[in-house]
Amino acid sequence: MLQPKPNLNKIIPCSHGGIDFTEIENMGFSTESILDFSVNCNPFGPPSGIYEAMGSASIDIYPDSESSVLTQALSAKLGIPSDNILAGSGSTELIRLITTAYFGLGDTVLIPQPTYGEYEIASQIVGAKVLKQSALVRPDLYIDVNETVELIEYNHPKGVFLCNPNNPTGQYFSQENVEKIISATGEGLVILDEAYIAFTENTWNSLNLLNFENLIILRSMTKDYALAGLRLGYAVANIPVISVLKRIRPPWNITSISQNAGLFALKADSYIEECGRKIQEAKGYLTRELINAGLSPLPSQTNFFLVKVGKSTEFRQALLRKGILVRDCTSFGLPDYIRIAPRTIPDCQKLVSAIIDLKVKGHAG
Repeated sequence: MLQPKPNLNKIIPCSHGGIDFTEIENMGFSTESILDFSVNCNPFGPPSGIYEAMGSASIDIYPDSESSVLTQALSAKLGIPSDNILAGSGSTELIRLITTAYFGLGDTVLIPQPTYGEYEIASQIVGAKVLKQSALVRPDLYIDVNETVELIEYNHPKGVFLCNPNNPTGQYFSQENVEKIISATGEGLVILDEAYIAFTENTWNSLNLLNFENLIILRSMTKDYALAGLRLGYAVANIPVISVLKRIRPPWNITSISQNAGLFALKADSYIEECGRKIQEAKGYLTRELINAGLSPLPSQTNFFLVKVGKSTEFRQALLRKGILVRDCTSFGLPDYIRIAPRTIPDCQKLVSAIIDLKVKGHAG
């Protein structure tokens, strides 16, 4: 029987947040009834009027493969040339394009842990060797940048993935530390994944680092504008890098509907700021109430955070039976933690009440 490439046999798909439709249906729930705290997306829905913009898309012709109008709008918003931008069907597509273009069999790719699992999957698909730097032994779970630099200088990886702010810990690396990593990587490639930057506190502008030729910045409109069902993100890098990624990008990779939605979202001037204020309010409420309930949320500079609850798989299931979904962090190597991303204050109140009830029944500690 025909067999796939040997390196593919070792790949184990990684878990993600979000609703498992089969699981929910088997439990007798409708997906609409679930309060989903497991995904790190904007919980307040897309900008008003976006559905009309989507409905105006022409679906009887192929979409623009270059996403030209959307890219020009991103160029104007970011203040950089459009030739430095590549739109993608979510940042995960862009991650796979990058590994396909730049890494191959036997190349070393450094991935600090815990972090987004698709970096490893994308690297394994092309046969690269994954070198992991673990922060799992640290009480704060934060990645030590000096150790990262030492690993780079010793192992000379072809690429380094850096999630900033990091998923699931919420650690946000300073510009100084990111520059240290880029400089140490030399001719290797640094992929700076800023999927969660929109709702992060006290940020710095990574676009100022485009003088480094070995840097690719990834961002997610999916997370920013509540467009998870459409899949939309973009990469920013020097023109030679973007040109390479364009050559291997699938044609028509972003639907006309998604391009229209993205263009409309970029024109919603105050939307991100308004949602950010509400998210920070909800996050503050949640962390205070969980501390009052005897739990210890870990510090986070973005819109999600970790909470140690004991057996996280059992805890997730107990909450799910109450119609509430949180992220079991076992797949991150954190079987005692869940990850929570705030929703509206009324939804957060329901979560707090459910967690207090579980604690009374001995499900969390």
